[in-house]
Amino acid sequence: MTAPLAHYFLFTGHNSYLTGNQVISASSVEPIKDALLRGVRVIELDLWPNSKGDDVEIRHGGTLTSPVDLQKCLQAIKENAFHASEYPVVITFEDHLNPNLQKKVAKMVTETFGDMLYWSETENMQQFPSPESLKKRILISTKPPKEYLGENRGDVSETESGRRNPSDVGEHFPDEDEENTVVQYRQLIAIHAGKLKGGLENWLSDDPMKVRRLSLSEQELENAIRTYATKIVRFTQRNLLRVYPKGTRLDSSNYNPFVGWMHGAQMVAFNMQGYGKYLWIMQGMFKANGGCGYVKKPDFLLRRGENDEVFNPSAPLEVKTVMRVKVILGEGWHQDFHHTAFDRYSPPDFYTKIGIAGVPEDKDVKQTAIIEDEWLPVWDQDFEFLIRVPELAVLRIQVLEYDTTGRPDFGGQTSLPVSELRTGIRTVPLCDKKGNKYKHVRLLLSINFGRPYDL
Repeated sequence: MTAPLAHYFLFTGHNSYLTGNQVISASSVEPIKDALLRGVRVIELDLWPNSKGDDVEIRHGGTLTSPVDLQKCLQAIKENAFHASEYPVVITFEDHLNPNLQKKVAKMVTETFGDMLYWSETENMQQFPSPESLKKRILISTKPPKEYLGENRGDVSETESGRRNPSDVGEHFPDEDEENTVVQYRQLIAIHAGKLKGGLENWLSDDPMKVRRLSLSEQELENAIRTYATKIVRFTQRNLLRVYPKGTRLDSSNYNPFVGWMHGAQMVAFNMQGYGKYLWIMQGMFKANGGCGYVKKPDFLLRRGENDEVFNPSAPLEVKTVMRVKVILGEGWHQDFHHTAFDRYSPPDFYTKIGIAGVPEDKDVKQTAIIEDEWLPVWDQDFEFLIRVPELAVLRIQVLEYDTTGRPDFGGQTSLPVSELRTGIRTVPLCDKKGNKYKHVRLLLSINFGRPYDL
């Protein structure tokens, strides 16, 4: 944990205050608390003026989501930041405020966090500090305010939610007091964010004298890797890259995180209040490293060759390891589920789907037989997976109950980082759809790693 922050993947949230979808759900401190208690280390807050323009509220701008008070959010972060992990929490602000409200935010943040707040001694950091050196510290990351310019503050948002209300936009010329406000607010910023002028190539330029954070939507990243894959890898060796869900994910769904991870993106931002397999994969990846919310990036993403070349994500990959998994048996459903939860008149018909999530070449899914009418299914089936990038691979497990209607019932799931699995027999607890462990439901697995044979 002593390398610079840029050498780690960070467990990162998107619109961390939303309780549900991106359009009409309520904003609350509860999803912030829940995320932190699950080990999330990056919390995003959108700062907007309230209806009177005299205070700051957190809301998803341009939508019908209800607001929540900024002070309540800051207090929730302070009280819950370090229960799951002692390593630093980064708060990313999406800022739509005028200088007077920025002054208010600066006061709130400094008074709430006090000595927990990390202050950077210089704006031109050549390297980010390490997670170890930042234990139990809070870092603020946002775009620095434009100083002494006759421009409105809400020029361009870094994310898709930066739609401006007409009343928020107008020409503004700062006076002397406001210039001082800009300095106070700017001093809060430990990780400077923003896009340089020009196109994508400029955005990804690496200044040897200054590190920074860049944000790209999932679509922008997918477009960028077609031309600039190695440039992104080079950029992320020193700088932070945040990826966030595209604006059309109004239902708070998520996207494939491996696209970002394979290119070195440290902050793959997810809707933690969302659902589904990608969120389960995200939860599985961050079970690594003791669940502290920081996972060291693979060495191949950090290396430079003799001619300063870096890893090329588009190049062919060789198989590094063969993972053999035997699904032996399962138990615990009879204790954790009602006896008619699956079938009204007979015991359930369970089967297990098991697979690898990872880089495209490693993706694979297999399935056991269906064991009919049995609360304690015994499968005793072997499966083999060829893995090229074990450092980024996640073992996905899902137990389902066969239904004659064609829509199986959910019986539990878990995802585990392949990099931390070892050869042996083990019991694996299963979780519900939100990622909470069941009390008794578990599988017995045998795992074995071998060298790749000659294909």
